[in-house]
Amino acid sequence: MHIPFQIALVTPEILLLVLSVVVLLVDAFNKTQERRLTFLLAIGSLLLMTLVSLWQWHAGVSGRAFDGLYVADPLSHLMKIASYLAVAAVLIYGRDYAEQNDVLQNGGEFYSLSLLTLLGQMVMISAGNMLTVYLGIELMSFALYALVALRRESVAATEAAMKYFVLGALASGILLYGMSMIYGATGALDLRQIAEVIASGHAQRMPLVFGVVFIVAAFAFKMGVVPFHMWVPDVYHGSPTAVTLVLGTTPYLAAFAVILRLLVEGLHGIALDWQPMLLILAVLSLGVGNIVAIAQTNFKRMLAYSMISHMGYVFLGLLSGVLAGHAGAIEKAYGVSLFYLLIYVFSTSITFGIVVLLSRKGFECEEIADLKGLNRRNPVIAGALLASMFSLAGIPPFAGFYAKLSVLQVLVGADHVAIAVVAVMFSLIGAFFYLRVVKVAYFEEPDDEAVAVQSNNGLITRGLMSVNGLLLLALGVLPGGLMALCVKVVEQSLKF
Repeated sequence: MHIPFQIALVTPEILLLVLSVVVLLVDAFNKTQERRLTFLLAIGSLLLMTLVSLWQWHAGVSGRAFDGLYVADPLSHLMKIASYLAVAAVLIYGRDYAEQNDVLQNGGEFYSLSLLTLLGQMVMISAGNMLTVYLGIELMSFALYALVALRRESVAATEAAMKYFVLGALASGILLYGMSMIYGATGALDLRQIAEVIASGHAQRMPLVFGVVFIVAAFAFKMGVVPFHMWVPDVYHGSPTAVTLVLGTTPYLAAFAVILRLLVEGLHGIALDWQPMLLILAVLSLGVGNIVAIAQTNFKRMLAYSMISHMGYVFLGLLSGVLAGHAGAIEKAYGVSLFYLLIYVFSTSITFGIVVLLSRKGFECEEIADLKGLNRRNPVIAGALLASMFSLAGIPPFAGFYAKLSVLQVLVGADHVAIAVVAVMFSLIGAFFYLRVVKVAYFEEPDDEAVAVQSNNGLITRGLMSVNGLLLLALGVLPGGLMALCVKVVEQSLKF
């Protein structure tokens, strides 16, 4: 493949790197406390990236570059566009919070580090080799560590950053060890070459299976599933709320893309070995996430345990792709998982966005009690909260209902009826704490402290939140287009 064509494939990553450096340099000379120019440059960069990826997708730009290290295909285009839009929403929601709560007191690193985090996610999404996977994960993780510790004078933020860094380094070591074992078993790092060696029967089975165990454990940590979830509530709680919004959305898109490429494309030949591991992780996550969330009074910690339970649903979709060694509705199952994750990101971005909007200088809207009487104070934000809570709970007509129903359908289609029943039971338990939030916002009288919590954000921020809420409703009523798109990109991109 000619060098110019390879460079054309990686245009989004090169362009984002250049734009991130420009944002850093401009911010160095921007002495205003608000960093408005830095914010506008970051948003403009994301819009430009969206246009570039849309053009590549429409033009059919696809292929493998640099001896398979990098892959451009419909799946990568879709996931990158979703990541751009999610990061843009994060920056818009978090702008006023960052200005008022000392996140920008030492500079506009919140914006530049968010872009560098996105760059790592893009490398992960387009990884065709285990080396590229590791490079993308570390690029993303180091930027996230810095974001969590951005509020230097906060003891809680520093503690959260240290926990995240130490446990993240441990997970990276586990991932590297698993990759080394797979390399020893197959003699390859390229995912397609690994799949070919496994299909030929020449792979050494024992180190291969052990390598898969370590890789699944490492990504279970990255996605915060049980029993590798201990860091999630503490890091979510201790981080500045705008940073929690970053942590709770786009990294899961990139981690899911890597799991698809590693397990589905590279290691699908031994699916019966990693399928039981995903089953155990999924059931544990559903149980622990939903049950422990009931006891939470802190809204951010409740959302952390909610995230754990939703990752269990994502894993249920993944494990449904293979039954008794025979491929059965594989594209449908993996497409359903992708659809579920996209809906989760849409829903949770609204929820964390509301927490950011209702926070002000000297006050963090972290407790569920802080939402008392929200409907009387701001009906638009209360309506968006209702949409996100109903979607996360899986209540029709919002998109979360169809997402959960689709996962249950592929589970039943794969003869995992008992697991589907268990998932429904835990979803009913989970509906309690989501509806509790709606009850507090709509049916409880605001106290003096809650009345003082006001949103000072402009029309754009509230308009974006309204659009997000309406999107959840629209995707719940007419989900077929996005679902078909998810299944289509899986069919076009993954080879198994």
